[in-house]
Parts: sequence; C-alpha cells; structure tokens
Amino acid sequence: MAGSSPEDIQDAYQRRAIAEIAALNDEIIACERCNSDAELPVMSSGSPQAEIMMIKWSPSLSERQEGVAFFGRAGTAILKSVQRLGIDPLQLYGTLCVKCSNLEEAEVLELCMPWLDREVHIVQPKLIVPMGERVVEALAALGHPLSEPLKPEPGVVQRWTPTIDALYVPDIDASLDEQSAKRAFWDAFRAIGDWHQAQPPY
Repeated sequence: MAGSSPEDIQDAYQRRAIAEIAALNDEIIACERCNSDAELPVMSSGSPQAEIMMIKWSPSLSERQEGVAFFGRAGTAILKSVQRLGIDPLQLYGTLCVKCSNLEEAEVLELCMPWLDREVHIVQPKLIVPMGERVVEALAALGHPLSEPLKPEPGVVQRWTPTIDALYVPDIDASLDEQSAKRAFWDAFRAIGDWHQAQPPY
C-alpha cells in the first residue's frame, strides 16, 4: 500500500473486516444446528473494528427473537453506561459465546468457540469485556495465541494477550432488575472509563 494515506489504509482494513464478519455471519446462518422455525441464530452487533469487544454467554429472549446480540434491555443499559463514561458507542462490538439455544454443551465447544475466536481475530479489539464467569471459562477454552488465564475479578483490568486487555464484569442480563446487582455491574463496568482515558490518542 505504498503511497496510500493513513485514511486509505484504515478504509481498506475496515472493508476487509466488514467482509470477514459478513462471511462469518453467512456461515453461522447456514449452520443446520442453529436454525429452527421459531428462532434465528444471533449475530454480533457493532463495529467490526471496535476498540471494545463485549462478550455474553448466551442470548436473551429478545436477542433470539431479533437475531441481534445486545438487542433489548441489555443493549440499552450498555449504551447508557458508555455514554455516561464518555465513550463513543461506535467503539463497541457485542457478541455471544452461544449463537442459538438449540445447541448442547459439547456442540457449543465444537461450533461456537471457533466462531468466537475468529471474531476476536477479525475485530482485533484493544479490550475485551467478558460478562460472567462462563465467558471467562470460554475464553480459556479458545486457546487464543499468547493468551493468559483471566480471573473473574470484577472491575480489574487484566492482560489477556500482549495486545488485548480484559475487564471482567458480572453478567449484564442478571444485572438489570435488582438494585444491588445493577450497582455491582456498574462498579465493575465503569473501569472501562479509566482504561479508555489511558489509551494513546492515535
């Protein structure tokens, strides 16, 4: 890409990421185990070049009905939280470990974990936010290159790989109703604000 401007290079990377996510989504949609008359497999949401990648374990009812990760109350709560922290929502990418509700545990490991690993490779986030202990266990099972085991310590920024940090927070779906659960989630999640402020402006 000799002679290309930084903007041209960035546009090329973005086009490639969009195409790779689209190809992955086509593969998930084509999966016979993920298709049923009642529900759709749940696709990711957000920018395929986001700085922050949020990962839930499984879809809620509204996500299964719409086929979009973080659709509904969880997404609204996240949007309000990042706006309060001064983070551009366009810097977020949200996905799930389990893409549909038709899979047995062994099938999740066989089918969904490789999909999740591909998402990490495509997006190349600077921070991943595993929501709940099952997501931490799933990330350990990925065997992502140069990754280190994560601890389920809420609100503590950890190093996952040499280029990706991690921030563990409670499961957002379990944190939407009870006031103490809301507070625990926010106490952990707001550490993203300090992490974001510390990032180089380039």
